[in-house]
Amino acid sequence: MHLRQFYVGCLAHASYLIGDGGEAVVVDPSRDIEMYLDEAAVQGLRITWVLETHLHADFVSGHRELAARTGATIGIGARAEAGFPHRALRDGDQIMIGGTRIVALETPGHTPESLSFAVFERAADPQPVGVLTGDTLFVGDVGRVDILSSRLPVAELAGLMYDSLHRKLLTLPDHTRVYPAHGAGSLCGRSMSAERSSTIGQERATNPALAPMSREAFIADITRDVPSARCRRRCLPPRSRPRSSAVRSCSTRGRSPITPPATCRARSTCRSTGSTHRGSAPWSVPTTGWCWSAIRRAPRRR
Repeated sequence: MHLRQFYVGCLAHASYLIGDGGEAVVVDPSRDIEMYLDEAAVQGLRITWVLETHLHADFVSGHRELAARTGATIGIGARAEAGFPHRALRDGDQIMIGGTRIVALETPGHTPESLSFAVFERAADPQPVGVLTGDTLFVGDVGRVDILSSRLPVAELAGLMYDSLHRKLLTLPDHTRVYPAHGAGSLCGRSMSAERSSTIGQERATNPALAPMSREAFIADITRDVPSARCRRRCLPPRSRPRSSAVRSCSTRGRSPITPPATCRARSTCRSTGSTHRGSAPWSVPTTGWCWSAIRRAPRRR
């Protein structure tokens, strides 16, 4: 089995190519797909699957272009209700890449449709060699739960995150390698390590979010400092709204305006235009700043 991580430093984004028996799968591809095509060519692999751990709000995914270029099937969580051609994946669904078996694990929390992918080097192996955890489990942290909080209450998402961690990922053997979708610098977590991979055992022992605590205590901790829903849901005025997107913004309440990030970070329906958007889109002239707490939350207490 061949596994390679691709890391885009400016986004702190990790994607993966796994190959075996002349076939390959790419997981969470970035917009620049040439690196996957080049790697597949060098290794003599044909990309047959493109998998998404969830719908990304912090970068533009290359899944559709990669599928168009290679004829690969796109796999994404059934709860995403994706509008593009895809195979909806549910808990326990299996994908074969040569002799390597990949099993989908539903791990909602960061988003409702979030998946992790357990990788078994050989189809008959009883234990996985690794798990691709998307934005559910990072090295030293877990995913934020407030990005889609206009659709689901943050407390509900936090509870789902706790269940995903303790009922799914932490049931894997300690030696299982952990391959997350982001590293330090990403806005998808609070206290991520600069390390780009880990093990279940290491995270169990050192990750503050996995310290022994009740479900209620976990929810209280992970939702600490989350800005109000009203603050997150305000749309930019029509003159500064991107053409076909709705952007969440809020008053800086006397603080100096902060230039918004370069991407729209959520899916929402704008009250003024009725348009719905999820994913990355260019901002036009910003006239209001973001509450800093909505972007950079305080590190978790250790």
